[in-house]
Amino acid sequence: MNANTPRALAQRCAEQMFSQDTCAQAMDMRIDAMDAGMAKVSMTVGPQMLNGHQTCHGGQLFSLADTAFAYACNSQGLAAVASGCTIDFIRPAQAGDRLTACAQVRHQGKTTGLYDVEIVNQLGKTVAWFRGRAHRLGHSILGEQP
Repeated sequence: MNANTPRALAQRCAEQMFSQDTCAQAMDMRIDAMDAGMAKVSMTVGPQMLNGHQTCHGGQLFSLADTAFAYACNSQGLAAVASGCTIDFIRPAQAGDRLTACAQVRHQGKTTGLYDVEIVNQLGKTVAWFRGRAHRLGHSILGEQP
C-alpha cells in the first residue's frame, strides 16, 4: 500500500490510537477496516458485558460505536474528540454475538464533523444506530502534517 494514500494515513492513525486505547483493548475490540472518514470495529459480546436481562449492556454497545466513531473522525490525521453523541437501540445483542460497528462521515468541516455508526450482529441485523458530532482540536495525532 502506498504510504501517502488517504487509506494508509487512516491506518497509521488507527494504529497510533489503538496502541494507547486501553478501553478498546480491554473489550477485545478489533479494527477490521480503515479509510478516510470511515472505520469498521468489531467485538464479541462476552458474559461480562451482559446486563440484568442477560443481553448486552447498552454502555458496551455505546463504547463499541464510540470507538468506531473515534477512529473515523481521526482518520485524516487531525486530532478530534466527541462534542456530542446519541444512540438508538434497535434490538438486543446476546452473549457470543459478534458485533461490527461501521462509522461513516456524513459531513466534515474545518473544525466540526458529523458521523453515523451502525452496529450489526453476525447475521447482518442492525443492533443500534449511533450519531456522533466531532470537534477537531487543531493538531496532528501523528506529529506530522496531515
